[in-house]
Formats: sequence, structure tokens, C-alpha cells
Amino acid sequence: MTDASSKGKNSSIQRALRILEIVANAKQPITPTEINRDLNLPKPTVHRLCSQLEDEGFLQPRMDGRGLLPGPKLNGIALGILSNNDYLRGQRHVILQRLSEQLGETCNISIPNGDHMIYFDRVETHWPLRIQLQINDHVPLHCTASGKLFLSEMSSVQRSRLLSKLPMDERTPNTLTSAEALKPVLSKIRKEGIGIDNEEFFQGMIAVSVPIRDSQGRLYAALAMHAPTARMSLEEALSNVPAMREAAAELAELMDDQNESSAN
Repeated sequence: MTDASSKGKNSSIQRALRILEIVANAKQPITPTEINRDLNLPKPTVHRLCSQLEDEGFLQPRMDGRGLLPGPKLNGIALGILSNNDYLRGQRHVILQRLSEQLGETCNISIPNGDHMIYFDRVETHWPLRIQLQINDHVPLHCTASGKLFLSEMSSVQRSRLLSKLPMDERTPNTLTSAEALKPVLSKIRKEGIGIDNEEFFQGMIAVSVPIRDSQGRLYAALAMHAPTARMSLEEALSNVPAMREAAAELAELMDDQNESSAN
């Protein structure tokens, strides 16, 4: 390979990586035109690169087509890095284990990924009566404590666009299956910073969640606990929120420390 062709290839790789970095750090879906404000490339070039990254699964369009989001492959890379970092995994699991033992119930961390949440880490309760959900399982947004917490963080316009495309299946008699029904619930969650699942995902199971935020205050994950109603009421679960917020702050600090180390 000649120096000229090598340079051209590296230039394309660098541009593609820069696009991925911009999209990953954006607070909301971002268009190729907005991406190009940082790159100053010819318009056809940035559109071509974004299209190629979308075709390869590194980027994906928002459900209404307005703007780009991290795609399955980019999310998979991020999840893999977070999961396989021995220091992060060990320290994160210690915090989650301690919280689970303190509350006596299953605790989990989930991250948003398009139109669902992904279970990222969890510690099971020792009780034989429990809901079996596994790491990497996908759960819906509209009827889970963590999913509704994520929805509550969106602007009303973003949320309306997403919910207009989102299948909202009735999982239990308590499931809210319309944007109109969710609106006051999400407004309350946004105000209080506590996601609630009142037997909406599984009948006989309640859950509460709190946000894990990055250094810019953005929700990048949710910390939740869930329990069967035979063992704990929703009111009892809500009494655990202070302990959950302490654990969420520890998890956020752990991630910030890791990010600072990586930057240095």
C-alpha cells in the first residue's frame, strides 16, 4: 500500500471515529448537518460516512427518522468495555451486592438502548421466590421502573415522537398503554427522580429505580430494585430510595474516576 492510499484510509477512519464520538457524546439524537459543525467536511462526505456507519450498525436513526443515535454495534462495544473492565466490573458488583444485601431484594443496573432497556448487571436475592431476568435481557420502556425513568428524562417533544412509534403492549391489568396515560406518571417521575413499576411489567412484582448520572448530569443508567408483592409493598420499596441514591452516587463516581483515568 502506498503512503498516499494509507493516508487516505487513515483519514476516513479518523473521520468515522470522530463521527461516532460526536454521536456518543450528544445529549440527544443528532443530524449529519449538526455533526458536521465540528468536522467541516463537504456535505456529501459527512452524509456518506453517516450512511455507511448506519449500514454497518454503528449508528441508527431515531424511530421517527429525525437524527442519529448510537447503533447496536456501538452500544455493544460500550457495553463490552464496561462489562469486561475488571476493575469497573469488580467495584460495580461490590456496590450492587452490598445494596442487595442491605435491601434483601434483587438489584440491577440497566442502560437505555433505543426503544428498550438492557440489563447490564444484577445481583439476585437469596429468596427462592423471585423473578428470573438475566444480564443482557431487553425490557420495555413503558412498563418498567427504569424504562419510565428514562422516558421521563426526555423532552416532551422527544418523548411524544418516541411513544408514537413505540409498541406499548399490555403486560398486566396495570400496564399503561397510551402516551396520554403515561404523561402525568412521567411528569411525577421527572419531578421526584424515582421510577416506579406498580405491577405493570409482571403481575405480582413491584420495582423502583433511581438515575445514575454522568458528570454532566445526564442519565446514562438506572439503578433499580424489584420484589414480589407477597414480600414487599410498593410503599416499603420506596422507603429504600435513600439507600439506592447513595449507591447510585457511588456508581457514578466510579465511572467518573474511570473516565478521568482514561483521559489521562
